[in-house]
Amino acid sequence: MGIYGQDWSSYQPSTPDTSGLSFVFVKVTEGLSYVNPRWGAQRDHAKASGLVWGAYHYPHMGNSVQAEADFFLSQVNWRPGDLVVLDWEGYDAANTGVSRGTQAAYKDAWLKYVKSKLPNNRVGMYCNTDYWRTVDTTSYYGDFLWIATAGRAAGDPGIQAPWLFHQYSDSPVDKDYCHLSTLADLRAWALHQETDMPLTQADIAAVASAVWNYNEPGPDPKKPVRVGAVMGWMDTVHGNQNAALKQAVAEGAAAQAALAALSAAVGKAGGLTADQITAAAQAGAAAALKELGHALDGTKP
Repeated sequence: MGIYGQDWSSYQPSTPDTSGLSFVFVKVTEGLSYVNPRWGAQRDHAKASGLVWGAYHYPHMGNSVQAEADFFLSQVNWRPGDLVVLDWEGYDAANTGVSRGTQAAYKDAWLKYVKSKLPNNRVGMYCNTDYWRTVDTTSYYGDFLWIATAGRAAGDPGIQAPWLFHQYSDSPVDKDYCHLSTLADLRAWALHQETDMPLTQADIAAVASAVWNYNEPGPDPKKPVRVGAVMGWMDTVHGNQNAALKQAVAEGAAAQAALAALSAAVGKAGGLTADQITAAAQAGAAAALKELGHALDGTKP
């Protein structure tokens, strides 16, 4: 049990027959310059017929991934529930000279980039079994896989990977199958958005309590260590260090002022050699470091 659809390009009219269909994919762009002149009318016709609509881009994989993706994305005023597809195949002259490794990398990069631009739309990939088995290296297909086969029944593409759509025929038009049970199921899936669930104050309090009261096994199995006690001790140490650092900064500022006064006095009085000035500076620095150590570890000289 499933539902049926088609995929259209400029080879189809602006208003193809939609009888018995639940969804349609329409080619919008190819490479960096081609735009299907009928895509807008085909989309409007599909949506007016109550179908789930998707758009696809056919790549020239020697081009910049981002440039092609942006060209494609800029054509459409995307709506919630619109499906987004990379038509990943390359048997034409624009792609046969592109290495398989580059083609595989293009696919992953395009899907991830487009998803970053349309995070609330489903972004997936179309390919045939040849590309899936011999060119793909990561099994990455974004949000869904639309797999094409020849000579197999609808819903039986012959692969183990989880697929959502199956192109099972290209005569007299590309015909597709979706394994979801109803159009309503497909529409609900297409409209689904990943959103962060905000934490309530009760959630936050429960998490804090669980962490604070958690007992971690210690060196002595009979004496577990309560995480809250450790965190409290760390907070105390942190507070003491902050106070010590503040004291050290204040003492450092006082020492700097004293050194400035000494320099001024030397400048006025004269009579000290360079070695004497250096020795005095070194002694002052040593004293300052000693004081800083006492401040940090809480000891007294």
